[in-house]
Amino acid sequence: MQRLDLKQLLSQKLSPQQIQFIKLLQIPTAELETRIKEEMEINPALEEGDEDEPERSDDEDLLNDDDADFDENEGLDDDFEGEITSDATDDLRQEEEVRAEENNDLDLDDYLQDDDIAGYKMQGDTGGDTEDDREMPLAGSSTLIDALIDQLGFLDLDEKQQAIGMQLIGSIDTDGYIRRDLQAISNDLAFSQNIEATEEEIEQVLHLIQQFDPAGIAARDLQECLLLQLERREQDEATEIAENIIRDFYEEFTKKHYSKIEAKLNIDEDDLKDAINVIVKLNPKPGGSGATSGRAQYVIPDFILTNDNGNLNLSLNSRNAPDLRISRSYAEMFDAYEKSSKTDKKLKETVTFVKQKLDAAKWFIDAIKQRQNTLLRTMEAIIKYQRDFFLEGDESKLRPMILKDIAEEIGMDISTVSRVANSKSIQTEFGIYPLKYFFSEGIATDSGEDASSREVKHILKEIIDKESKKKPLSDEKIEQMLNEKGYNIARRTVAKYREQLNIPVARLRKEL
Repeated sequence: MQRLDLKQLLSQKLSPQQIQFIKLLQIPTAELETRIKEEMEINPALEEGDEDEPERSDDEDLLNDDDADFDENEGLDDDFEGEITSDATDDLRQEEEVRAEENNDLDLDDYLQDDDIAGYKMQGDTGGDTEDDREMPLAGSSTLIDALIDQLGFLDLDEKQQAIGMQLIGSIDTDGYIRRDLQAISNDLAFSQNIEATEEEIEQVLHLIQQFDPAGIAARDLQECLLLQLERREQDEATEIAENIIRDFYEEFTKKHYSKIEAKLNIDEDDLKDAINVIVKLNPKPGGSGATSGRAQYVIPDFILTNDNGNLNLSLNSRNAPDLRISRSYAEMFDAYEKSSKTDKKLKETVTFVKQKLDAAKWFIDAIKQRQNTLLRTMEAIIKYQRDFFLEGDESKLRPMILKDIAEEIGMDISTVSRVANSKSIQTEFGIYPLKYFFSEGIATDSGEDASSREVKHILKEIIDKESKKKPLSDEKIEQMLNEKGYNIARRTVAKYREQLNIPVARLRKEL
């Protein structure tokens, strides 16, 4: 995939407007409304409403007044003029200086990103893409942290223990674990709150929090998480064996060395099965369970696709097409100033201020329209390329497609297509899909045509789903089966696809 290096970036000399457009193109629909409101707050010349919609305001009434004469002799009302010229131009200078500093201090991360498309470079679909991971706040919801703090309040703790408890709760991640070591938490308490706490004192409070709901919360690793849950279960023979396995033979359990466990615990296969059935019902991510799990994430599609008897109709989510216009009062104010004499210094500053705000508003409206056009052109090309899938929803109908294919189709740079595909999604009658889902490399077949890597993954998963769990298939065997089906694929590629599907090796898929 093409990628700008520093020399290329500097040689292109991106303008502040180009940089802002890149950022506008990248943001998903859920954030566009916020970005528009931010722009309206700093630019009074930009406002909501259709361009053809009539507007009336006090300023317009003043400007339409036949007696209003903006010449150098009469000028504006003193208070109004002082407010617009002096304060406004000072604010403008400060704002422009800040923007200039931001543009000069170029953050290369904003557009020198890998923008990898899952499958395009054969990277996994998981990862820490900050754009994909952003969350929308859910008003009025009770979060996991809130629930834990409430439970902390029921304990009879002194002031120091309360502070330690709050620090520990704040260290719990979204899965419900505390993965920071206790010494680091001790340092945090010392530096941020001037509280000297030993690791032993912190661990005492930690054990109390680990008794909170949901079971397994605040564990430091998966082994401790499972043990915390087993301790709360009604103790029967299967649970006791499960505890022994997780506490004393955890490594053997993770590697599925069942015969070793049976020998060391002196149990038979039926006892082991009962214990494993108990373990597999435990929750490995207690932070994501129940009504008190953190914030809910909502996927707001950027595109909506409907199928009308084989005719695919694409539309943008209405949030992507806001009604914006230039403030008529500002435009008419500028016209009035332009017609007046410009010998007055303050009036010149006022004209400059108003003109800059009008130019910025016009550019922003044009950038939003260009964003809409770019999104639609990119999505239309994807639909054209993957038409069979969008008609039937059959994953096997996906064609091999890379960024370059779409970039050439719409006559745009690969980086532009990447920014659209990396943060947008489409709603279809088969569900909501991220655009990067449709990109994948090709695998050669006996027929001489390329098959999508996603199609091959789909068949690979079907093969593994149908295998005997008592004797799982090795990667070599799966390679042979795929080759027999006409897919020319190597064993290492089978392993790569299996890992991307989060499917463990054959030994770990074995069941009793």
